[in-house]
Amino acid sequence: MANTYNILDYGAVADGKTNNASAIQQAIDEASKQGGQVVIPAGEFYSGTIVLKSNIDFHLEKGAVLISSLQEEDILDFAKLFDDDNECTGWDGGCFIFACHAENITISGEGVIYGQGDKVFIDDNADNGAHECPLQVAAFRPRTTFLEDVTNLTIKDITIKDAAFWTLHMAGCKHVRIQDIKILNDIRGANNDGIDPDTCQDVIISGCLIKTGDDAIVLKTTKPMAAKYGTCENIVINNCVLYSRDSALKIGTETHGDIRNVILSDCVIKDCSRGIGIWVRDGATIEDIHIHHITGSVLKYADGMREHGPTRWWGNGEPLFINATYRNAEHKFPGTIRNITFDHVYMKAESSIFFGGEEDARIRNIIVEDANITMCSQGTQQSGCFDEQPSQRDVYPHHIPAVYARCVDGLEVSGRVRFEKPYSMEENGLYEVENCTEESIHLRQIV
Repeated sequence: MANTYNILDYGAVADGKTNNASAIQQAIDEASKQGGQVVIPAGEFYSGTIVLKSNIDFHLEKGAVLISSLQEEDILDFAKLFDDDNECTGWDGGCFIFACHAENITISGEGVIYGQGDKVFIDDNADNGAHECPLQVAAFRPRTTFLEDVTNLTIKDITIKDAAFWTLHMAGCKHVRIQDIKILNDIRGANNDGIDPDTCQDVIISGCLIKTGDDAIVLKTTKPMAAKYGTCENIVINNCVLYSRDSALKIGTETHGDIRNVILSDCVIKDCSRGIGIWVRDGATIEDIHIHHITGSVLKYADGMREHGPTRWWGNGEPLFINATYRNAEHKFPGTIRNITFDHVYMKAESSIFFGGEEDARIRNIIVEDANITMCSQGTQQSGCFDEQPSQRDVYPHHIPAVYARCVDGLEVSGRVRFEKPYSMEENGLYEVENCTEESIHLRQIV
């Protein structure tokens, strides 16, 4: 095609060990001047940080493997561009593929971006032989991508594998289409989220296969990005298969700006520790979230113990989870959650549909229609507790009804529940409500 810029013409070497950052960057810089396609041909191309520019299609041909360096000196520390203390959001580590204040960027092709996460994570047997808890991090690990303030961003067809940290992190991006990509990460990798729209607007995620240790898709408004870009809104997710040791779709916990107008539909949730999770902790409002036609399974995975304390996934097998509570003992207002609907939910689960607010952070207007839940044992662990991490409540023992609600105003739940041993209606119960108003719960036990 016209305006094609093959990285081989700029001196790139496909030996899997030469740092090709300079050659790739030259091709990008040239392509951006008039607009064009930067071609990564078949072969293994190792590189430090690459900065994408406006008006390019960064195209990985079939057989191309673009390998991220794990050497700190090769990686751009983009977090120096803004203030953040790293305490909660972990901005340290830099990123492999970077873009900022750009437009009309496409990442395409049948090739592979390889984050080398398999060189970063080790199994130190922190869970005494279960081999389920998050792996130990043993090396420097950059994000695979950080794309900030990009308008008209398209990512399609590519495969990203073995991310060492967050895989596809977009912040303040607008008019985004992510279509038919595969993210294949270690299912025990800590912080290797799949897709993170952070304060993004007008986003479509469709036809993707995402397999991760941390959350498969997570919408959030981190503190430094919310200060720049405000809300996260107008997000459509459909026709995806989502594997995770955490949530398939998580909204929060970082909620420094509002999140609204989100639809997830026609997705398979496979062997996650949670199905759909919605958290507020930092004072924002989450509203108008609509989930329908989902199927799959959720279960509890083993916790581990290291010198710094327990290492565990968030979730014990809850198909649906909504939580407004205090991040810590300061008891700052968590935020508002309202106007959330679920329908046609078919899930095997090990813990409750859980909706938990606080007296000064009551959850409002929650509707669950046609829930079909099978309470059954699927993994190696027993539930027997509620999990409100990260919060002052943390993890605590509790029996496991099919539905649990606390401090909810306007709750409607209808559907069917099947109990399989060791679960039973007599021991677990269909539902439990605490300090709720205007609740209407119609659940039917089936055999």
